[in-house]
Amino acid sequence: MSVTNLVKTAAFAAVFIATTATLADDQPPLDDATIETARTLRDAALEEDTAYNLLESLTTEVGPRLAGSPQEQVAIDWAVAKFKSLGFDKVYTEPVQVPRWERLSEHARVVSPFAQSLRVTALGKSAATPVGGVTAEIVHYATFEDLQAADTADIEGKIVFISNRMKRHIAGRGYGPAVQARGRGASEAARKGALALVIRSIGTDSHRMPHTGGVNYAADIPRIAAAALSNPDADQLERILKRGKPVTLHLDIQTKDHGMVEMANVIGEITGTTFPDDVVILGSHLDSWDLGTGAIDDGAGVAITMAAADLIKRMAPRPKRTIRVVLFSAEEVGLVGARQYAERHKDNLKHLIIGAESDFGAGPVWALASKVRPDATFVVDKMAQIMGALGVVRADRVAGGGPDVGQLGRMGMPVIDMMQNGNQYFDLHHTADDTFDKVKPEDMRQNVAAWAVFTYMAADWTGIF
Repeated sequence: MSVTNLVKTAAFAAVFIATTATLADDQPPLDDATIETARTLRDAALEEDTAYNLLESLTTEVGPRLAGSPQEQVAIDWAVAKFKSLGFDKVYTEPVQVPRWERLSEHARVVSPFAQSLRVTALGKSAATPVGGVTAEIVHYATFEDLQAADTADIEGKIVFISNRMKRHIAGRGYGPAVQARGRGASEAARKGALALVIRSIGTDSHRMPHTGGVNYAADIPRIAAAALSNPDADQLERILKRGKPVTLHLDIQTKDHGMVEMANVIGEITGTTFPDDVVILGSHLDSWDLGTGAIDDGAGVAITMAAADLIKRMAPRPKRTIRVVLFSAEEVGLVGARQYAERHKDNLKHLIIGAESDFGAGPVWALASKVRPDATFVVDKMAQIMGALGVVRADRVAGGGPDVGQLGRMGMPVIDMMQNGNQYFDLHHTADDTFDKVKPEDMRQNVAAWAVFTYMAADWTGIF
């Protein structure tokens, strides 16, 4: 959706308009100069392509950045060099211990009653099948909950297939219910004696490109291979099953677990003038899955957060607080970099003023949500008002902070959600189709404009969120 269309449709989002809080006596007002600078940054961002160019560089010069792989290290080196070339005041890394998992090969085919190949991909961190694969009868469940309720006798020695379909939603609300099959399905199937698990891809597309994504194994259950079929192949398998004949599947998934390796979170800072120890955090994750080039997940977020801070550095008076851009390692395999970052900085929470994360692709920002003190909501309301020209409305819900920054939010750091239009996000998410050509430069400009408003106002206001 274009910025113009977002502006036209903003009136239809009145349900998200929040009541403006009354300014409390013990909180300082927003300076007129801060507000005017935020407007200037907003307008300037719409005229340049720093973020788009950063994304082009990352996806072209680095490409896929699987957590723990040599390519993630290339991405770390790229990020350090880019922060330095942009002129950030401080550029540094913090070490992270990351599991390294490698995809080797993946094949699936229906053996009977209608022999044919299927498009499949191993889920991230999946165990391998025995060399040569497994061949067994399929047992089909519509949902993860159906699998939980199933009898062990119906599953033992078979391959479990879960066919639940993700629903499309602007805010991605269909993901949580559907993703249980991917995250928990393998251990639940193994608990009941299954040989392997295949699921319908957790995505909203109809292309023959399967979606990967992490599988989580229970510590006390044997690990079985877990894979995702593309949505058209899952449809095909369901049609075959409806013929009422036993269906035999051959699945051959070969992977390798290399153990733990050292990677790093990469950090760039713009130092504040008055309270340099107080920090506004902008987060995104540097790693990606290995099927595409990680353009929307999360190269776009990397580029947006870097570009927003860079714009402020170049075009605005220095804010009073420090702006810290954190590019987290190994998000895709379990929020690894974010969890270690939160643990490392938990004793400094009082200086982490507020944070936000860009990790929902490159769609335009359409709403702003917050989790701040009631007497600080007037600042967020003003941010939303300035972003209104971009088609952004004030969301009447509590922010979570995103997967990575949300780890600090759970510890008590105030957070903002810059809610992006995610109607198309899960068409590309975790697939080979997650590539640079899917990103619109005008949407990247709109994102940077909104992020620059939030970042500058949060860093220049001297109150407490």
